Amino acid sequence: MISIEVNRMDKFSINFYVQAVFGIMGHPRKFFSQLPPSSGMSQALGFLILSAVFFSTAGQMHTNLQNFLVVGGIHLFNAVGMVFILAGLGYVVMTLSIGKKVGFVRLFGIYALCSGVTLLVSWVPHLALLTEPWKWYLIGTGMTRGCGLKLKEALLIMAISLGIWYLFFRAIIAIIIR
Repeated sequence: MISIEVNRMDKFSINFYVQAVFGIMGHPRKFFSQLPPSSGMSQALGFLILSAVFFSTAGQMHTNLQNFLVVGGIHLFNAVGMVFILAGLGYVVMTLSIGKKVGFVRLFGIYALCSGVTLLVSWVPHLALLTEPWKWYLIGTGMTRGCGLKLKEALLIMAISLGIWYLFFRAIIAIIIR
């Protein structure tokens, strides 16, 4: 069995990155159960940004774009920004539906770690069909094991958040198409 030792400090390090990748991919329940409550924003954000840089760079390898820096920058901004949007939406839904159980930094950390791991493979064309459900499984596992939410609460938060996200983007597309 793999022993997971998470950096107890709030600083991002390559050691934390490697341990988190192998921990989440190998034993997500154990990893999130052992994730210290003090792990903060800089670890999660550093993890997400490094994964997003890899995602946006690797995603450009199979394309023949002249503006690869612009497109890569858009992918990087989207990868990081979407985590902030979904974590914020999840936090609002959690607060309004079941009451505040954990702080935003903790919930963001779960979203960032889960999204960061899936970004490492989701740059491969058509693999998003597999990595997106996997990401949401990991987020649910992180909410139950790392935030202490019940499975029903985590599913409620994720379902309502995704519903709002879907309706919002559907409305934006409808406005653009007109």
